[in-house]
Amino acid sequence: MRRRTVSGGDLDQVLDDLAAAAPARREAAAEPAPSPSPRPEPGGLRTEFEFELPRGYVDDEGRVHRTGSMRLATARDELRPQIDLRVKENPAYLSVVLLSQVITRLGTITDVHAGVVERMYATDVAFLQDFYRRINSEGHTHAAVTCPLCHGSFEVDLSGERLGE
Repeated sequence: MRRRTVSGGDLDQVLDDLAAAAPARREAAAEPAPSPSPRPEPGGLRTEFEFELPRGYVDDEGRVHRTGSMRLATARDELRPQIDLRVKENPAYLSVVLLSQVITRLGTITDVHAGVVERMYATDVAFLQDFYRRINSEGHTHAAVTCPLCHGSFEVDLSGERLGE
């Protein structure tokens, strides 16, 4: 296998080239091409999750954006940060790049890029990292918690409600 170094912009081309070569490899292996999957029915696979930030993102005009949505990550989303030069220089930047790819909306902002995530409060970034892990690993946004006063156990949904309400 030949190794190649690519920049962030080149990843799309490399992945598109691999996708274009996949049908030829399938035909050579005499495997039938998979049929396209139907669109998920209501109640089917949930791919986008709403959230509410603990503090909120303050934009250049001073508006606070607290609600947003995050989609499930794809393999491409996980691979792209690995070749990003900013991540190579500072591995801690990986979460910034990854979150900027999967956040689809933040308040009225629909173009969420790394610069937006960089300007978020650390509390909100930590919340989003945990939220990302929950929806991509566990498939839900529920967390089991224990009340510090009565020691009762219950479940909360991290996506839409403020903790403690």
